[in-house]
Amino acid sequence: MITTEQIKDLRDKTGVSIMQCKKALEDAGGDMEQALVLLKKKGAEIAEKKGDRDLGAGVVQAYIHTSGEIGAMVELWCETDFVAKNEEFKALAYDIAMQVAATRPEFRSMEEVSEDAKKKAQEVFEKELEGKPENLKAQILEGKINAYFKEMVLLEQPFIKDDSVTVATKISNAIQKFGEKVVVGKFARFSTKA
Repeated sequence: MITTEQIKDLRDKTGVSIMQCKKALEDAGGDMEQALVLLKKKGAEIAEKKGDRDLGAGVVQAYIHTSGEIGAMVELWCETDFVAKNEEFKALAYDIAMQVAATRPEFRSMEEVSEDAKKKAQEVFEKELEGKPENLKAQILEGKINAYFKEMVLLEQPFIKDDSVTVATKISNAIQKFGEKVVVGKFARFSTKA
């Protein structure tokens, strides 16, 4: 039997609706970890289904560090003004702006990494492959390049408030929670330090 305390705990961890939490716990036989996996999988499916919807609203959110020397601005897009005006949506945009200020991403997604940048990284990492088995070189090279760019790609970075999830996962959770397509648009980081 699923308790209201279990449902509340899962809702606090994920932010998704009470009904979705209850269903995930029922499907997982009360196992919290399995319910989290089910919700993550469901969130990815929902995000994929909503991928072709139009974005008609959003917010621009800024974060300024307490020192006043570092700041960031982020566009977070959604489908309707109803979601854009939601305080939790605005808080997500603020958290992403904080992420940008703290981690200095250069790209929004892996798809935005230029071929030229990938080629330069490949040249550097190919030198490190000397002495490695020929049949593993391509796989090792791909792993090194992905790891290198993961730090520079906003959506691939571990979320600064919960490093067990990525920024992309936070976006997926928002899509599941708000029932709309949610996309990080442009972002910029500013600093008075070199």
